Amino acid sequence: MAGERKRDQQPTINDVARIAGVSKKTVSRVINRSPLLNKDTRERVESVIARLAYVPNPQARALALRRNFLIGLLHDNPNAQMVLSFQEGVLEAIRETEFALIVRPVDRHSPSMLDDVRTFLERQRLFGVLILPPISENDELAELCRELGCGYVRMGSAKLDDDAHLVESNDRQAVGNAIDYLVEQGHRRIALIAGPDGFRSAQERRKGFHEAMARHQLDCGPELVAQGNYTFETGLAAAERLLEVSPRPTAIFASNDEMAAGALHAARQREIDVPRDLSLVGFDDTAIAAHIWPPMTTVRWPILSMARSAALKLIYPAEAEKQPSKFLSDLVRRASVTSPSGKSG
Repeated sequence: MAGERKRDQQPTINDVARIAGVSKKTVSRVINRSPLLNKDTRERVESVIARLAYVPNPQARALALRRNFLIGLLHDNPNAQMVLSFQEGVLEAIRETEFALIVRPVDRHSPSMLDDVRTFLERQRLFGVLILPPISENDELAELCRELGCGYVRMGSAKLDDDAHLVESNDRQAVGNAIDYLVEQGHRRIALIAGPDGFRSAQERRKGFHEAMARHQLDCGPELVAQGNYTFETGLAAAERLLEVSPRPTAIFASNDEMAAGALHAARQREIDVPRDLSLVGFDDTAIAAHIWPPMTTVRWPILSMARSAALKLIYPAEAEKQPSKFLSDLVRRASVTSPSGKSG
């Protein structure tokens, strides 16, 4: 019959769209599990897909779009757990779609970083990239993506871009809340293990610490601040210095959980009991915070939610404004904090 598809032909996305009475774009959204479709449309399209035994051909679609169904994850971050957690959130968002993830480390200190990223984007013909801090703070990198017509979403601890290209957290406020909690417990001598230079997250967390200490009119002189690099080893070294200060701090806030774990190790080496003699607070709420002893009080960074939102913004740019951009961190209270006297507050 005229207009009917021949039996030996494979059904196409056009066939599905025509029979379901929707656009090809809607069919694509169903295939990629867009959360923004209504139930009736989704079920109608899925019924047609099943009846026709339609199997999407990502290679053909990639050829037509001149883009692969690949998402790149660009990072230069010493905190491996942070990268893995973000990756987990992205994979959850794209699990039932045609998209796949490529993780690409870069060297932000290399003079050829932008050229290297350009080569990577051009060779892979990526659908888009997700950019983690600190390289997400590089405006030239965002401009390169725009120049190449490559979609991008940046992750940051402050406002870096418009909402369609950004997921951000409230690090400064969250750290201030953590210091408020320590003060409520009776701590007045509080030290900081700061994050590395060049990271906006480290800057925001440091500002949050100093602003809270000033608000409570507490000393936060240079002897109470030591810098780390978001690693266990640098947290240990920083804590070793802080624990030599006299009078010794009764509490330490570390700018991430890895460094907080290093501080816990330094305290144990000196037979300083946590939390009786020293309270500790970290940031991130990675697995290490809950698994060490005592379990670590920490600021929960909503990295999985941020990653999911970033991936969905990238996959569905026309609907990016429907995904949240600002994510709030909250304090998780565990056993590593008590009052300086050793009695729970």
